[in-house]
Amino acid sequence: MDRALYVGMTGAKQTMQAQTVNSHNLANASTIGFKAQLVEAEAVAVQGAAYATRVNVRSGDGGWDASSGTLQQTGRDLDVAFADGTWLAVQAPDGSEAYTRRGDLQIDAVGRLLTGAGQPVMGDGGPLSVPPASSISIAADGTISIIPQGQGAEAPATVGRLKVVSASASQLQRGNDGLMRATPGTTLEPSAGAAVSAGVLESSNVNLADAMVNMISLARQFELQTQLMKNVDQNAQASSGIMKMS
Repeated sequence: MDRALYVGMTGAKQTMQAQTVNSHNLANASTIGFKAQLVEAEAVAVQGAAYATRVNVRSGDGGWDASSGTLQQTGRDLDVAFADGTWLAVQAPDGSEAYTRRGDLQIDAVGRLLTGAGQPVMGDGGPLSVPPASSISIAADGTISIIPQGQGAEAPATVGRLKVVSASASQLQRGNDGLMRATPGTTLEPSAGAAVSAGVLESSNVNLADAMVNMISLARQFELQTQLMKNVDQNAQASSGIMKMS
């Protein structure tokens, strides 16, 4: 196979993968607490008899952007944001513990406390439930207090505490479901002090302008790579024609 054709083909494939990641980030630009996924390009030496300077490029998982999104005041009692380096524990679909920065909490019909994406929120003893209440508040340490229905403000009750852990970017890895999990062999410790802000949400950290520019740049790269493959094919046809004439 002509090496130029191979370079063009592999380049187009990697560009498509990068465009897929970029499109995923764009689709989640309005998702609360979303962390942008990154793509990493690496040089891969061409195997076989060739000059040492001949390399191809391969795209790989570059991790995720750990920067914080913008804080937005909502005033809603169940909206919470988390201090830098802290994460809310939730129950993943497979039953394991996972972590998120998404703080648009809600209570379902049976009293379960869920994130906006539907994951059960974990407390110190497991998934949290909230009984019927006339009001609810979440303290800076994650403690959830309510005024039970039919009772006055003089009878508040504590129903649990959000499980919030401290974790650096190197201690977490992103799953295919978008949730974070502790890296193998890592134990995450509960956060200390005030880690929760009520009535506030953290927006996605996707930069729309950068993502749009990146989408255009990747589209142009793909066009150049497909044009390279067309040129190689035309050259091959021309060479074949010359051979027939000879």
